[in-house]
Amino acid sequence: MTIAITLILALCTLWAAAALYLDLRTLWLRMLALLLYAALLAGAFLAIPSFWPRSLAVSVLFAAVLAWWLTLKPSNERLWQTDVAHSAWAEIDGDLVTIHNYRNCQYRGEFDYTCNWETKVVQLSEIRGIDLFVTYWGSDWIAHPITSFQIGDHDHVAFSIDIRKEKHQRYSPIRGFFRGYELFYTVAPESDVIWTRTNFRKGARRQGEDVYLYRTVAGPDWSRLLFLAYIRRINELHRRAEWYNAVTSNCTTNIFTGRAAADSFDPVPSTSKNNLLNKFDWRILLNGKGDKMEYQRGDLFTGGLPFEELKKQAYINPVARAMKDPAGFSERIRENRVGF
Repeated sequence: MTIAITLILALCTLWAAAALYLDLRTLWLRMLALLLYAALLAGAFLAIPSFWPRSLAVSVLFAAVLAWWLTLKPSNERLWQTDVAHSAWAEIDGDLVTIHNYRNCQYRGEFDYTCNWETKVVQLSEIRGIDLFVTYWGSDWIAHPITSFQIGDHDHVAFSIDIRKEKHQRYSPIRGFFRGYELFYTVAPESDVIWTRTNFRKGARRQGEDVYLYRTVAGPDWSRLLFLAYIRRINELHRRAEWYNAVTSNCTTNIFTGRAAADSFDPVPSTSKNNLLNKFDWRILLNGKGDKMEYQRGDLFTGGLPFEELKKQAYINPVARAMKDPAGFSERIRENRVGF
């Protein structure tokens, strides 16, 4: 038992040191806090020879850091990077949804772009269905899903759940487990959030992230409910900021939270929803395998193809990279693919 407690306290101590280092924003205060924490730990080990009182002292130190950490508040008022400078919000008036701060960036390179913040009006009655983009930049086990709603015959509105970076920040996977970033919903055309990933961002395996496009089986009624769930979510975040967390509040867990919200608003069971929706699956966390999970749950149009063949034909990079500009982007990447 003492070995297990020692291991737990060691992990708690490691977490507390990382929290102090990553979440204290002032360098001198960060170093002072780390030195003080280390000094108090050393004092506990030197001054308290017996195991249980020493373990209690270490636990109290951890609890003090945790209590401080829980007081950290997210904010919408920081010096944000250009592509997350404004948070989307919307007004609902009957059949019309007016989205403000609809991002429409024109890219010349990964870090060379101009962002326009527009007003987008969507008719709920024109929402036809939902498409799923899955983006890989490195490991096959980790991906970034993007939900896109078909509006009418040719329009699409995409929701990408991201981190909100300040001017001085770069992305750090470790920082995502702490309180380094606010949660941000990018609402944009596919020529923004997908075009930059296929054509400009550099993944670990080749130039451009690897992007796959699937058609879901969601019908118009449930697609509208999910769209409204996303709208409610962006309004919540516009009013009150929330922390991003790489485990509990990330690009995938928030999608499933939105689906559960849409499910709760639907009084009639629908064949376009699947009864496994709210069951936990390890692939929600290791989301690089999430498309196979959706395939097995019956959420994707398959055309009768086995998953490996469906995924192979869903790869859009060759078509996207052959385009010189994003005009007609959404139509071109859907040509001759299953479900479209």
